[in-house]
Amino acid sequence: MTQPLLIEIGVEELPAIPLLKIVSTIEKSWKTILQEYKLNCDFEFIYTPRRLVLNHKAIALQQEDSIIELMGPPLAAAFKEGKPTGAAEGFARKCGVSISELKQIESNGRDVLYYKKEEKGVATALLLEEMIKKWIFSMAFGKMMRWGSRRDEFIRPIRWIQVRLAEKSVPVELFGVRSDTKTFVHRMVNQEAVEVPNINEYEEILARGGVVLYPQNRKERILDQFDALESEYHVFIERDEALLDEVVAITENPKALLGTFDELFLELPPEVIITSMKEHQRYFPVFEHGKIANKFVVVSNAYTDDYSKVIAGNERVLKPRLSDGLFFYKNDLKKGLSTAGLEKVQFIDGLGTLNDKIVREKHIAMRLLGLYMEKVEAQTGKNNIVLEKEMDKAINLAKADLMSEMVYEFTELQGLMGYYYAKALGENELVYTAIKEQYMPVGEGAELPGSIFSAIVAMSIKLDTLFGLFSIGKIPTGSKDPFALRRAVNGIIKIVTAYDLSFHIEDIITLLKNEYADFDTKLLSDFIIERINKSFDANPSVIASVLASGERDINEIAKKVAALNLIVSSESFKEQFSTFKRVANISKELDLDDDLSIDVALFKEEAEVSLYNAYEKVLNGIFADYAQRLDALFGLKRELDAYFEDVMVNTEEIALRVNRQHMIGSVYKAFKDIADIKEITI
Repeated sequence: MTQPLLIEIGVEELPAIPLLKIVSTIEKSWKTILQEYKLNCDFEFIYTPRRLVLNHKAIALQQEDSIIELMGPPLAAAFKEGKPTGAAEGFARKCGVSISELKQIESNGRDVLYYKKEEKGVATALLLEEMIKKWIFSMAFGKMMRWGSRRDEFIRPIRWIQVRLAEKSVPVELFGVRSDTKTFVHRMVNQEAVEVPNINEYEEILARGGVVLYPQNRKERILDQFDALESEYHVFIERDEALLDEVVAITENPKALLGTFDELFLELPPEVIITSMKEHQRYFPVFEHGKIANKFVVVSNAYTDDYSKVIAGNERVLKPRLSDGLFFYKNDLKKGLSTAGLEKVQFIDGLGTLNDKIVREKHIAMRLLGLYMEKVEAQTGKNNIVLEKEMDKAINLAKADLMSEMVYEFTELQGLMGYYYAKALGENELVYTAIKEQYMPVGEGAELPGSIFSAIVAMSIKLDTLFGLFSIGKIPTGSKDPFALRRAVNGIIKIVTAYDLSFHIEDIITLLKNEYADFDTKLLSDFIIERINKSFDANPSVIASVLASGERDINEIAKKVAALNLIVSSESFKEQFSTFKRVANISKELDLDDDLSIDVALFKEEAEVSLYNAYEKVLNGIFADYAQRLDALFGLKRELDAYFEDVMVNTEEIALRVNRQHMIGSVYKAFKDIADIKEITI
């Protein structure tokens, strides 16, 4: 028999970020506990700022009876000279019976001690307190707190508990609070506990009390209100999903309100205004005609008929934030961009100051600029002398805004403020844009630098961090990567492939390693290759096959992987591939670096002539890309099938056998210039 079950844990206001980080874990934890207690059922986990709720439409009122079978030690170990050993006594204690009550059974060809018992299911109501405590203490919010004289901890004080199984209230005590049949509604509606006669009325009572229970409903309400404000005021409200989730988590009765601020603050860069709003006040920025407007949207949790005071209060709170920002901005512009002081700022122990880092980045940038000069000149229309001068300035000024008052206050605006200051102070567009884009891409799917010039600046910064940390032994292990070196390599891979830049791993390492203390460069090479294995959306064996060919230019690897993966992913490839697996198997004993010359005079079968002619045509062909070359190589299937049908490769005649092996080996070697096909699995 099943009945509905409601569990409500009432708390003081939960902090949104810690809650949102573990929402899915909280739900999984309760599911695991239900399984552990043999009470599997569907449920909903619901949260508001003041409550954690588990709602079950139907849960069994009692566990099912179960049969428990326990296998013990072999009889030979359980008894010696007819007397029970410690092994037998230990098994009996485990089963909770005397040795005489144990039975014997054959298991895997051996006689062992055995015990079977029927375990009666326990009533769900008797298990709930234990289950809820286990659930509550499984929540890893991070920083916890104590209250009153209690020694136990939770993220916030627990103030009320409601555990309702069908029409009954189940007695549960948690943190000194005992369960009852009451809940709390919105504070501005009623500050006293409200009776909940039964589970069916729970949601209705909350709704009447100004609480929108379900997070999704609160989110939909906010978005509907955004739509209404946009329609009424002809504006656009930025829908930041992370901020929206946070606002949903801190409101029970969300109401989106439009506020304004003085137009003089529009002198600030938009990002400063937006950061002031989002990070400090949880406001949503508003745009008119594609530009930031002197408006904002606050989502209030108030319950009132008149929100004018709420709007006015939030306008007052925002003004000093923006005033500070404007003060910092004007002061920074007066002082200008300068790296003075960075020589006193430590980068990382063992790698000197930020000024030392800038010097290393310049060396890297100039070397990369030399490698890619032709492409940069073509893209910018500037000559190498001008480009070298502007590259030096871009790298030199990239970290200058770290000394600004604005970045001291808003660290997340690092680089961006340097862009605005450099632009306002009359620097060249290449320079100020490179400053803005120096950290791109910042993550998976993030925007890339907008030019090769900016890309070189971004790569130089990433490469210095990468080489520097490897040179002092700070290498990522397992899931730990405190300096985001994996992300740095991912960014380099995305840049070189997007801009079609040659980037041979070993050559780059050789070019740059002398700027750093001596270290095992193979570790760095292996680290980059490991990231390559995880960077491309392709069959993993395709990536492995390209790497096994010996290719170490990241850009060429990407092209080869893309071309081969397209073929391998086709529906017909699996049927065709057995032919090429055979080519790889025959060739595995050959040293492909040896002379694989083929003597056409030794051909005896027409299939040999046909394969050789087709192979020569491919070998001497001119192809636009790897895809065309691979198509041609895989196009040898017909000739190879005929060859394997009519020609005995491993004949007893040594000269013929070697010649035929060389023929197949040559085909394999032609593939291996792109990928080692023996590594492909489908």
